[in-house]
Amino acid sequence: MWTDFCTDLQSDDSRTNRHGFKVLYLKEFADILSSKRFWVMFFLFLLIGIVSVRGAISTIGQASQQAQQQGASLTDYLFLTLFTTSGSSIYSFSTFVGFLGPIFGIMLGFDAINNEAAQGTLNRLAAQPIYRDTIINAKFLAGATAVFAAVFAVGLWVTGLGLLISGIEPQPEEFVRIVVFLLVSVIYICVWLAISILFSTISRHAATSALACIALWLFLTMFLSLFATGLAGLLFPVNSQSATISTALGYYNLQVGISRISPYYLFSEVTQVLMNPNVHSLDIMSTLASQDSQVASYLPIGQSLLQIWPQIVAMFAEMVAGFAIAYICFMKKEIRA
Repeated sequence: MWTDFCTDLQSDDSRTNRHGFKVLYLKEFADILSSKRFWVMFFLFLLIGIVSVRGAISTIGQASQQAQQQGASLTDYLFLTLFTTSGSSIYSFSTFVGFLGPIFGIMLGFDAINNEAAQGTLNRLAAQPIYRDTIINAKFLAGATAVFAAVFAVGLWVTGLGLLISGIEPQPEEFVRIVVFLLVSVIYICVWLAISILFSTISRHAATSALACIALWLFLTMFLSLFATGLAGLLFPVNSQSATISTALGYYNLQVGISRISPYYLFSEVTQVLMNPNVHSLDIMSTLASQDSQVASYLPIGQSLLQIWPQIVAMFAEMVAGFAIAYICFMKKEIRA
């Protein structure tokens, strides 16, 4: 079996397909970098990041003055608060990434397939001497590469700007946490990239796929938590006189379980633990049970990753599932002139 596999890799068809994949990937990536909407979204994120960090620095400066007047000291890992602290009139950088990051992924993929079909170029691509799945694989990988480049460019720019303006000396572990945060942000945005490619595959028109993606984004980001709270309250009425501890536990577990379907909720949990080393657990019952005996301390990066590993795996699984469904739909799609 291994010999057959190696022989197949060295065959002329496989070599032609790999060369075709490279050419198509570079072509798709170049198209993304040359598009105006990519640069509009990129500079919008960059501007938002700069403004949010300036607001965070202002808030931290006021808190530092109050702490000095009271004879107290600010918390450690102060540099991380530049990404999670809100200004007086603007949200934090992590909040903007969680809320507007999906728009970036949707923008890259909502017309990836149906636009090719509308222009009549999809059948030409399928007629080339490459495997059919090379088309959708190259489109997704090119979009993911663009997301990676944009997120790290903005993240490193914001990090450098915060370092220059605030003068806060970051610890090495803080840099590690920022890099991990940016990697998780790439996975989070790629979830929506996969979903947008899925809707682009099953929809004939780009406007339809864009509206479907935005509707799903609004539901999972804003309304799923309301639905989870209402359903949990219906099944486990905690406000009734007969409510017990088991009822409260059932209410909490059901609400959190439904909310964790949303990539936005998973990303917010990851950000909470990753960017605040003082968070020891996401489980409210564990927190309540240990808050009296817990010693104030900071978790190392390894322990924080253990806390959020299920959320990271869940987001990655949603990305894989979205792309897998898009892959199957594309392979079964009828392509004709």
